[in-house]
Amino acid sequence: MLTKRIIPCLDVRDGKVVKGTKFKDIKEVDDPVALAKFYNEQGADELVFYDITASHEGRSIMLDIVERTAKEVFIPFTVGGGVNTIDDFTAILRAGADKISVNTSAVKRPELIKEAALKFGSQCVVLSIDAKKIDGKDKWNVFINGGRIDTGLDAIEWAKKGVELGAGELVINSINTDGVKDGYDVELMKAIAKEVNVPIIASGGAGKKEHFYEVLDEGNSDAALAASVFHFKEILIPELKKYLDEKGISVRKE
Repeated sequence: MLTKRIIPCLDVRDGKVVKGTKFKDIKEVDDPVALAKFYNEQGADELVFYDITASHEGRSIMLDIVERTAKEVFIPFTVGGGVNTIDDFTAILRAGADKISVNTSAVKRPELIKEAALKFGSQCVVLSIDAKKIDGKDKWNVFINGGRIDTGLDAIEWAKKGVELGAGELVINSINTDGVKDGYDVELMKAIAKEVNVPIIASGGAGKKEHFYEVLDEGNSDAALAASVFHFKEILIPELKKYLDEKGISVRKE
């Protein structure tokens, strides 16, 4: 049985890790490289870095952070934010990242997924989707630019299209639950898992250990991503993995 992955998410702005609620209320947390090293030692399976202002402000990626992290951390890590071209992919992978996450740029130009998958392999290409449930409807729309703009695209259809184009993994972030700590959007994860054959990383809503269990079990997700519960040490990864193991979820143990 494939083990389920626990993935801390580091949202980076101006070289510092920050954490907001529903993308707006931003708090600074720590130096990204020091935090990455801590999570590596704690037994995280992977890491994700998002330059949260890059897509919105059109800035280039923080390659220095990627290079420094690659020297200190020995688990796979993904980098996203402001990745618009194949040259961006090349620069970030060369700096030491294992995978690249695209979001806004892929919605604007879906061919980017295909081009990147052909050049670097699907295993390097992660499609990140910010989805929000539409009031009164049983559907989720895709939002871009850090959750600011509703594209009107159906999130499940976009996930399917992204996989057809060559994305090897999906990060599904629920804007409704992000930062609220009331649990992941299990229904959204289940709905997408039914339609695609690539790993799904659930994001948005972790507040307690039970939430990880729910989304990895009932939500059919392959990995669970979280930020503030890890950054503020409300949940420690070794304790979380012990709990999941006891509940029958297969996790990598040190």
